[in-house]
Amino acid sequence: MEIRRRQKHEVFQKISGGNDLFIPKNTEDVEIFTEWLNDFETTDYLGRSGYLVSFEAEKKYLEQNADNQNVNFVMVTLENDKMIGTVSLEQIDNINRTATLGIFIGDKEYRSRGIGTEAIKLILDYGFHYLNLQNIKLDLMAFNERALRCYQKCGFKEYGRRRKCKFVNGKFYDSIQMDILAEEFSESYIKNKNI
Repeated sequence: MEIRRRQKHEVFQKISGGNDLFIPKNTEDVEIFTEWLNDFETTDYLGRSGYLVSFEAEKKYLEQNADNQNVNFVMVTLENDKMIGTVSLEQIDNINRTATLGIFIGDKEYRSRGIGTEAIKLILDYGFHYLNLQNIKLDLMAFNERALRCYQKCGFKEYGRRRKCKFVNGKFYDSIQMDILAEEFSESYIKNKNI
């Protein structure tokens, strides 16, 4: 089943890059998110396969997080206006100027194509140059080598590791903590900047 967004990006466009358009996440996306968050090929890499997500629970989550301190976007392809994943800055702390990066590409067809790297660079540009953040961190599963290479390519550095703290498919895995500072990110990736 292919679920496509209505042609709304002209109205709700927020950030555009080379291949992706970021649109603020909304409750109309609930069906596709529920599908992705119940797919082991997605959730194993997020460390969330032990959780079942119902349509109602995901809708409630999207409604409750619509106006909070998180910056939540869906990734939509510019070529065919197809929703393929999500990227966010969560737990934003305006005093300490910190946030946590969250990302996943739910549409399997678009994995391993460099889209995650582009999306991360766009959200870092937004976080550092528009939200005035100083430090953005993330956590990843140690077995997720593809994501580790992507984060390193984007400038993230490992600062810690929590040993055998994530249980996935009958085994315990380490969690790696990484971060990037504003002064380590000087490039500009957002294409629709005005100044």
